[in-house]
Amino acid sequence: MGFERTQLLDSLAADLLTATETLKPIAPLRDRVENMDVNDAYRIQDTQLRAHLEAGRVLAGRKVGLTSLAMQKQLGVDSPDFGFFFTDMVHHEDAQIAAGSFISPKVEPEFGFVLKETLTGPGVTREQAAAAIGEVYAAIEIIDSRVADWDIKLVDTVADNASCGAIAVGTTPLNVQVQDLGSVQCSLLIDGEKRSTGTGTDVMGDPVAPLAWLANVLGEQGVSLEAGQLILPGSFTGALPVIAGQSATADFGSLGSLSINFI
Repeated sequence: MGFERTQLLDSLAADLLTATETLKPIAPLRDRVENMDVNDAYRIQDTQLRAHLEAGRVLAGRKVGLTSLAMQKQLGVDSPDFGFFFTDMVHHEDAQIAAGSFISPKVEPEFGFVLKETLTGPGVTREQAAAAIGEVYAAIEIIDSRVADWDIKLVDTVADNASCGAIAVGTTPLNVQVQDLGSVQCSLLIDGEKRSTGTGTDVMGDPVAPLAWLANVLGEQGVSLEAGQLILPGSFTGALPVIAGQSATADFGSLGSLSINFI
């Protein structure tokens, strides 16, 4: 990679860091880099990760996005993407979350996997990924875009930390076995009204598959998924926008639920 291109990618990472802090979105990155590809985008994402870690933030886990066929088709891709989140981005049951701390937030209902074993790829199998899952929790991802008007393609969302805004996760594990995750049903409620429903198989056909995929992609970069980290494997449903005064619930029926409030 040439020096000028490296400088440009680093400057875009700085722009995204500023947008995260000021909540002032920026123009799509794909229009600012000639022939921008996913490797460029992950370089921009990683530059931001390193800046946050150097500032003292603590990595809590990773999220996988674009796991549904509908979202992949919308962005014209055939694989998921991933991002990161820190301990100061994690909320819990009945959290009061300032809607104004995001630019244009949306919510997605998900599983939250806490790993009991470290996964180091490449070469992690689906069975190894399943065996590494400890507790399974109800979770909600709050997605947000530092790119203006959600005008994104794959490279834009990857560079923008896979559009991660914050995470909410339950405090009581769901009483479900890993082998049964695919049949679990989850509904997304806004202000108590059911707005959409999906099953575990809507998460890349198998909610364990994104975990194995993530371990292997990161493994190629020399990065492991560490025991104790929280991993969100992808949404059961499409994302829905939220505003101040609304609540969002990931309802897993008899297994439990998780609700958060936007103020």
